[in-house]
Amino acid sequence: MLEDLKNSNKTVGIKQSLKAVANGNAKAVFIARDADEKITGSLEELCRTNGIPIEYADTMKQLGKAVGIEVGASAACILREEV
Repeated sequence: MLEDLKNSNKTVGIKQSLKAVANGNAKAVFIARDADEKITGSLEELCRTNGIPIEYADTMKQLGKAVGIEVGASAACILREEV
């Protein structure tokens, strides 16, 4: 499902992903397994509370590549179509 990130309307990063989930705009969230749990924990909790599916990438580098950036990403989010 990481490949879905390339061609989807998305956000990249913890803050933007938290905002999308909180506003009801998130369809799915991706979190890097090697990201600091102190950073990703609140996003995981918010996703579970709101019923947003979470997918995991092995590394921040892999997630960054999937979203088309040169650096690692701790989280990314696919946005709903109507956003």
